[in-house]
Amino acid sequence: MKKIALVTGASAGIGKETARHLAAHGYKVYAAARRIDKMADLMPLGIKSIALDVTDDASMMSCVNAVVEAEGQIDILINNAGFGSYGAIEEVSMETAKYQMEVNLFGAARMIQLVLPYMRQQKWGKIVNISSIGGKLAGPFGGWYHASKFAMEGLSDSLRNEVKPFGIDVIVIEPGGIKSEWAGIAQDSMLKTSGEGVYGSVVHRFIKAHTKLEKKNPGPELISALILKAVEADSPKTRYHAGYLAGPALFLRKVLSDKMFDKITMSAIK
Repeated sequence: MKKIALVTGASAGIGKETARHLAAHGYKVYAAARRIDKMADLMPLGIKSIALDVTDDASMMSCVNAVVEAEGQIDILINNAGFGSYGAIEEVSMETAKYQMEVNLFGAARMIQLVLPYMRQQKWGKIVNISSIGGKLAGPFGGWYHASKFAMEGLSDSLRNEVKPFGIDVIVIEPGGIKSEWAGIAQDSMLKTSGEGVYGSVVHRFIKAHTKLEKKNPGPELISALILKAVEADSPKTRYHAGYLAGPALFLRKVLSDKMFDKITMSAIK
């Protein structure tokens, strides 16, 4: 019997590639996102698409209910919906900050709440939370994005211990640099928020440095393959990472002092 997987944020990037990859390896996949038109190309692959807004409780309930009504179960939840809202903390409005947390953290948490009763009932499930190496280390102008991903890491650690007795695994995926829409959205918000004024000169240097690095980013299929590996493991690791500079960055953050890591981070954008 095919396992039922629900992938959020499946209209582009990692989410879309993960939906494809899981379907190609025998999973019955439901792809969920706001931009349902962007998922039309998944239909020939046998993937079902569902409209989902992770800031709308009724939308989230409707999404989960639709899958359960059709399949009777949800075996795997891939919490991928998210984006990067960038700008100097002084200049990012609290409304924007709250929306960042709503999408990246609270939406994922609510999806978890909705699927857990079904996973507990069947005594099996996999919850995969897409975090980032930005959930372990932080650079300038990404304060609210990093806050959301640091929080996702902590939420996942607590959840893992709560649901393990029910046969449910919680897995965190920490991508490094990956080709996707994410970088463009983050840069646009950074320029709009802090491209002028007291932070402007540093913002422009930051974007110039990161634009060079983005050319080295691998495609999202690297992460989709990692997700498949994680969900198919009998005893998965709690965390997996991949992507440009993911390993070296996480290692340096672990072994260096805060001030030394800050120095290296800022030297890259001089």
